[in-house]
Amino acid sequence: MPMQPWFRDAKLGIFVHYGIYAVEGVPESWSFYSGQLSREAYMAQLDRFTAAAYDPEGWAALFARAGARYAVLTARHHDGVALWDTAYGNLDVVRHTPSGRDLLGGYAEALRGRGLRVGLYYSHSDWSHPDYASVVHPEPPNADVATHPLVVPKDGVEDPAAWARYLAYRDGQVGELVDRFRPDLLWFDGEWERVEEQWGLEALAARILKSSPDTVLNARMLSHGDYATPEQGVPLLPPDGPWELSLTVGDAWGHQRGDDRPKSVHQLVRYFTETIGMGGNLLLGLGPREDGTFQAEHVERLEGLGAWIARHAEAVYGTGAGLPAGHHYGPSTLSADRRTVYLFCFDPPREAVSVRGLRTAVKRVRVVGTGAEPAHRITGGLHDVPGVLWIDAPAAADIDPRATVLAVELDGELKLYRGAGRS
Repeated sequence: MPMQPWFRDAKLGIFVHYGIYAVEGVPESWSFYSGQLSREAYMAQLDRFTAAAYDPEGWAALFARAGARYAVLTARHHDGVALWDTAYGNLDVVRHTPSGRDLLGGYAEALRGRGLRVGLYYSHSDWSHPDYASVVHPEPPNADVATHPLVVPKDGVEDPAAWARYLAYRDGQVGELVDRFRPDLLWFDGEWERVEEQWGLEALAARILKSSPDTVLNARMLSHGDYATPEQGVPLLPPDGPWELSLTVGDAWGHQRGDDRPKSVHQLVRYFTETIGMGGNLLLGLGPREDGTFQAEHVERLEGLGAWIARHAEAVYGTGAGLPAGHHYGPSTLSADRRTVYLFCFDPPREAVSVRGLRTAVKRVRVVGTGAEPAHRITGGLHDVPGVLWIDAPAAADIDPRATVLAVELDGELKLYRGAGRS
């Protein structure tokens, strides 16, 4: 299926990890998997999960202010706790927590009301389901997948009937998500604990796309995924095809005690521009408290990023990956008509900004957000090797405190020199 064009141009999404783990502020699912908490203590959080201040309209408004075009909410993590009233399994916040209501419907409606695309996270794995630890990964990628009691059957004795029941449960829940909430994107996880054939991903993808043919699937649907999902670190080389970097605002995905070192707005602008400069999207993660409210520091970071994006929107939306490394010392993007290159400068230019290897003549240069037009000139060049474009440093009044953006307008489509020079 061709990639949905909205995804390539979305640039920014918000990744929300919300669940009972926010009650104690412990790692989502992993805290009982690792033994930080007993499973009983972890599940006791059900009794205090209220979602009392959950405001999906407020969430959607915040995400829109941040400049996001989509969001992804954890419909069910590895702990097996569903955020909607599922007919499959018996573990959801509607029946077993004081919140007592479906948390997905209002979220989807609020996002769509703001023109944002709806994403739902779902884990293939479920460390609470009685039938999950019933088969063995044929080539375990790590020791846990080979030995952990929540993952593998006791004594390694497989139970194909139990596994078939588990897949029916998994497929039933995914079917509910597709049919009831019509997600634009399904963000799967947990795929490392089984191989594609064990997961039955061909049949699952067919089920999803039959009901919702435009739904985008991430790479954790393995060969049936539409885009790559690097996590927590900007790749040095972009993955092939569409991709998305998942990155937390603080250190944790969900709300955790002690997660008090959020990235600065400057850092988020840098992560964002480096990602879109290589043709990817940034999926920026944060976790609400159990009542549904976000930390003020995280809200401030989102709003700061959004203010920067709003001022420089032309260099963000409707653009693609910019210049290859070495042409400009910083990320860049390229307009859809390939006639404008946007240069991101994280530090105030001291004398001039240089661009190497431009074959296309430059019509003018302007500062995005102020309209100032710094002078520019070409020096050097010989035969087929173009000279260097020098752009005078903008005046202090035209410098953005997060990142200054220079629009280099070309007299034709971008053409680059990529050779080794005359030898």
